[in-house]
Amino acid sequence: MAKRERVISMSVEQPLWRALTAYRVLTMVYAIGLFATAYSAFARPWLAIAYYVVLCVWTLATLPRVANAASCTKRFLAADLAIALTGILLTPLAATHERIVSGGPTLPSIWTAGSVLAYAIKGGWRWAGLASTPVAAANLIERGAPARDTVHNVVLVWVASIGIGYVVEVARASERTLARALEIEAATRERERLARDIHDGVLQVLAMVQRRGSALGGEAAELGRLAGEQEVALRTLVSTGLVPVSRVSEDAALGAVVRAVEEPAAEEGPVDLLSLLAPHAGARVTLSGPGVPVPLPRAAARELTAAVGAALDNVRRHAGDGAHAWILVEDELDGIVVTVRDDGPGIPEGRLAEAEGEGRLGVAQSIRGRLRDIGGTAEVISVPGQGTEVELKVPKAVKDPQGSRGKAEQR
Repeated sequence: MAKRERVISMSVEQPLWRALTAYRVLTMVYAIGLFATAYSAFARPWLAIAYYVVLCVWTLATLPRVANAASCTKRFLAADLAIALTGILLTPLAATHERIVSGGPTLPSIWTAGSVLAYAIKGGWRWAGLASTPVAAANLIERGAPARDTVHNVVLVWVASIGIGYVVEVARASERTLARALEIEAATRERERLARDIHDGVLQVLAMVQRRGSALGGEAAELGRLAGEQEVALRTLVSTGLVPVSRVSEDAALGAVVRAVEEPAAEEGPVDLLSLLAPHAGARVTLSGPGVPVPLPRAAARELTAAVGAALDNVRRHAGDGAHAWILVEDELDGIVVTVRDDGPGIPEGRLAEAEGEGRLGVAQSIRGRLRDIGGTAEVISVPGQGTEVELKVPKAVKDPQGSRGKAEQR
């Protein structure tokens, strides 16, 4: 019998909405009870009764509005706060002066806090602070002058609502992080399952075609070589989860399958850097990176990809046809680091400065210039006989490159 997984949808803030619903009903009953026990302290009790009728009808009729964030609209919040403020400002007209001076509660009493808390749960601590301000002003107007108990109540509402609003924001951020982690976990499991299936079938067939083609020679050898390239590209796809690409062209010297990714010109927002670098992977170029997308602003990602391409062009030109290259992508807290390393003969000391003096600006412009334009850095480390390593660092908050430049001649 197959095992079934039960998925339970949970919301961190939903219990707060349920608590707010109960709070509004209980505080409405409490406010009416306070009025009933102090009926003689009201100069115009009919005005208080009229307000409580409106308050009772509004509270009960709008219970569905405080059931969740979607139902609690801005228009409702404004009307709810207006009813609370109206009750506070009507208190001096309904109650006696002695009750006001002695610090008696306003007509809505602590029901007012429910209106402010609705703002806090809906929009966070900023909305809570915004709603608390007119409540504080109305309380001061109702009392006529700042009093100790009035200031105490105002500060209490401010602190409580802003604190709850902040907790709600943290809870929402944690919920989004958890959802993203679960999504990544599910995608990883699915990718691993597909990788096992592909390894047991397609990859083994491609590897067999490569071996048999190389042994037979002739046109079969060319078919075997192409099968080997597709095997490497497919391994990269299933290991990194990169999206398929559109066009295929061959880089014969490095034995790579270079794919051009066509992007809509009008598309905005960040792009996955790994999907742009995937076309460079091939038989002699290995791409490694996180198992999740590495987002980067689109223009900056293009420049960084072009710089990687320039580094690989240098490998092709100067390291020889048999050289291998490795691209490593690291998503760090403060930025993205892409390292391009090869096993070629390395660069003789002083050669880069000499090439720049001769007007050969491949490293200076195609690599360092591109990184400089987007606020990044490029460092070339090379030891003769031990290959070359190009380290490209880009901050996550990158700036847009200034225009486009043609590709300079390589070193």
